[in-house]
This record gives sequence, C-alpha cells and structure tokens, in this order.
Amino acid sequence: MVYRTSEFRERCNLLLASCNQYIFLSSARVFANEDKIITESSPRLLDVSKDTIYLKTDEYALSKAREENILRESGKTNWTIVRPYITFSEVRLQLGVYEKENWLYRALQGRSIVFSRDISGHYTTMTYGGDVAQGIVGLIGNEKALGEDFNIATNENHTWKEILDIYLNVLERKLGVRPDVKYTDSAINLQFNRKQYQVKYCRLFDRRFDNRKILSTVPDLQFSNTIENIQSCLEMFLAKPYFNPITWGQEALLDKISKEYIHGGEILDRKQYFKYWLVRFSPWWLIKMHFSK
Repeated sequence: MVYRTSEFRERCNLLLASCNQYIFLSSARVFANEDKIITESSPRLLDVSKDTIYLKTDEYALSKAREENILRESGKTNWTIVRPYITFSEVRLQLGVYEKENWLYRALQGRSIVFSRDISGHYTTMTYGGDVAQGIVGLIGNEKALGEDFNIATNENHTWKEILDIYLNVLERKLGVRPDVKYTDSAINLQFNRKQYQVKYCRLFDRRFDNRKILSTVPDLQFSNTIENIQSCLEMFLAKPYFNPITWGQEALLDKISKEYIHGGEILDRKQYFKYWLVRFSPWWLIKMHFSK
C-alpha cells in the first residue's frame, strides 16, 4: 500500500484505532549511505540529506520515512514497521532500476539489454519474496514487534554486475545464445528529473544489511541462497513466460540507445505503435523533456 504523506496523515489515527496491530509496509530505501552495514538505527535520507531540492519532494524514500515519523508521533504503539529492500520471485526479476519488462523482454526478443557501468559495480541485496513474506507473517500477532521497526532482507550481497551475469548464464544455457549487453557510462534515468532519485539515492549506494533484529524476533525465519534462487526463479519464468504490459516509450528509448528496432507485430495498439516511433526518432532534448514530466 503506497500513500502520499498527506493521505497517510489523514488516515493514520483511523487505521491504528481499527486494529490490534497495524503492519506498515515501508522500504529500506529510506536509508542514507552513511553506514557500510545497514541496521534499523542507520541514518535515513530524510534526516541527513543536504539536498534541499530533493527534500522538497515526496519521493518514495522520503514519503515512507515521513510516514514512519507519523506512526511514531501518534502516541500509540500498536504498529509494526517492516522494511523490505529489493525482492524477487518467479514473476519479478529486477536489474538495477529495470523490471523484467525493461530488460528480460528485450533479451527474449533478441535485442540488447541496456545497462550502466555506474550501477553495475555497486553492491545490492536481493531477497526472495517468499522469505520476506515469512518474516512479515512472523511479526503478525507478535508482541515483540509492537512499536518496532524491522529490516527484512538477507545479509547476502552481490554487485549488480554479478546479478547480471547470473541472468546471462541462465539465458545462455536455456536459449543457446548469450544476450548482448549495451553499457552506458551512467544510468539513463539520471537525466530525467522524475526518475533520477531512485538511481542517485539508492542504486548508486552499496546496500548491505544486518538482519539480526528480525532473526531474533522471528527465530523460525531462514533466508535462502540468493544466487540459487535467482537462477531457479528465472528458469521457472522461462518455462512459462508472462510479461506485464510493455511501456513502449521506454522501449523506444532503450532501442534508441542500442540502435535497434522492434519486430513487426510486437505492438498491436495503434496509439502505442505511434508513440514508439515518435520516441525512437525524436531528438534527445525532446525525449528528456518527455520523460522528465
């Protein structure tokens, strides 16, 4: 559930008054890049950032931190804050800021995966969604969880380049060909006002977690091996692939960078077909204006 800060402020008291325990789904994106190993007490972006322009926004990491504050200032303790980080599963496989619809779809269509060198060298933590769910279930009805916050993430970490190589190895084994990767020096989203912050204040941070608090509160929780699970999840997806709707403007942008094109029949909607070709051949200044809205 994602509320704007103003919406959550209006609803918070009603939510807390209506249940014995309110599970607030926050995000480990709230944390700054101050600690090498992130704990529940690590500094948050909201509290330490000097970026005055960013702080004026209600960007995801800031809104979640502000809403955590609203809970703490409510005068009640029948809440529990949970902070997953990047989760993956058989239907969700991320690469940097990209969902599978932005990179895996391209690979299966024979086009290049577009990625950036600046993100590829940073460490990330990817946790299997089933493990996160088990952690949340263990906190429900748990008196030790009331008025507390928990990061629910594995303590295993890998660079994004290592994650990409895992994907490529599975694809090469299953498809018989290794997808091409087109690297840009910096992440494309840094050029767009609306999309820059997820890169600047998350994917360009090294993310490693200390998960002792959740493990001590939910002793039955066991985090599974990230590499093995990513491999098996991708294999399961490839056995029965399903994509959410492709954002054809984004696809055109990636094709523009890789100097590739869609195949005939990929886009059935006439409006989306026109949008693809409009973006594909637009000058960069116009694209930047469009994606920054």
